[in-house]
Amino acid sequence: MKLVKMSLAAAVLLGASAFAIDNVKVSGDAKLYYNTNNADYLDGSGNKQSGLFDKAASAADTALTLGVTGDLTKGVSFGVKGIAVSTLGLENNLVSNTWTGAHDAKANGSSFGAQVDDQAWISEMWVAATLGKTTAKLGRMELDTPFAFSEKWSIATNTFDAAVLINQDIPDTTLVGAWVGKGNGVNAIGAYSLNGVPSNTPAVGIDGIVGAGANFDTFASDGAYAAALVNNSFKPLTFQAWYYNVVDVADTYWLQADIDCQLVKGVKIGAQYANMSPKGNIESTLDGIGSNDNSSAYAFKLGYEGVQNLKVSAAYSKADSDGVLKIANVATNNLGAAQSKLYTEAWWNYGYVGAPDARSWNVTAEYDAGLAKLGAYYTDVSIDDTNVVNQAVGGKDNVDMKEIAVTATKSFGPLDATLAYISTDADDQNTGDRYDTVQAYLTLNF
Repeated sequence: MKLVKMSLAAAVLLGASAFAIDNVKVSGDAKLYYNTNNADYLDGSGNKQSGLFDKAASAADTALTLGVTGDLTKGVSFGVKGIAVSTLGLENNLVSNTWTGAHDAKANGSSFGAQVDDQAWISEMWVAATLGKTTAKLGRMELDTPFAFSEKWSIATNTFDAAVLINQDIPDTTLVGAWVGKGNGVNAIGAYSLNGVPSNTPAVGIDGIVGAGANFDTFASDGAYAAALVNNSFKPLTFQAWYYNVVDVADTYWLQADIDCQLVKGVKIGAQYANMSPKGNIESTLDGIGSNDNSSAYAFKLGYEGVQNLKVSAAYSKADSDGVLKIANVATNNLGAAQSKLYTEAWWNYGYVGAPDARSWNVTAEYDAGLAKLGAYYTDVSIDDTNVVNQAVGGKDNVDMKEIAVTATKSFGPLDATLAYISTDADDQNTGDRYDTVQAYLTLNF
């Protein structure tokens, strides 16, 4: 599901359970995802058509994930995970698109369209060692940091070749240092992004996460360094401070504080501030277009969890109007529909809340009704002023986006099933007309 949750660096980057394994553990899942909408499209004769469940307006994919973790010796762990994706030939019968861009597509002489090839790759292969309160992890892995992270809402997840060091010697404090060398996410804001030639471009797919062939390319321009401090000295409060040196691209930082209110039980309050400062090759490219200003944004969130099985929240964010890079993931299509860690992020329509001059609201309600888990999400984004640089890469002035998403999730033993309905009303989609999307997610865990 397209629901973002920020967690502590230690648990997120490494996974606390990875270091509590006594024996080898094998796990995985099989997924089938389907998406359809009634936005307008052109048929083979050039006539405008629209309709839910039409082949041309639908996408489907399957994925099989298998992972193994275990202990090599005392204090030393390992993990390996593989992903295989296949359309099962659905693109020739029921759908015209896929979820993941990891597929390669080629003409096959069929009147029904191109052949979409299956793909398989190793998404994780790491070794981790713990000595005292210091843990080092090296290899291919998922990351979950504010600006560089694995987007896990789709059927396949982008991962990184990286090295991570975590220390917890200071009481109630986690220190993080990381080097990210490669990734298989699409268009990681490298030097070529603004010239319209991203280094890793999807052949097909609606998610824009993993590039064609799932190939691992140099992250951004020349890799990235990251450092972070997460502190919980005052128990109701968790504070995070992150700094990134994305080599030859940008210096960025992210500040976040989340507190459980002590005056009113169940009330949670959060605040975020982020900044991205272009440099090096990308700064030179921006100078040629007309601007290299910093991007920044702030956000606030108020939540309430004082009623059993019910969670509600409201959030607001504002991005400055002069920036170019979006306050969003730099490991996927930052200048397009990359996911953002801002509290206001939409359930489905990414790429708006972190855009320059975006003013965004989000209201969320989730309720476990026993029979099913229900969710309702409303996001409202208004972008009045797109600067000259963003116009050069496709940005438009006076863009409003309103999204309503409703979900129902039910588990049948190892099978998780989710149905989702999304209403999208965006000035830069479907010629400004509102349209509906229906999705089905099936995941068999083993």
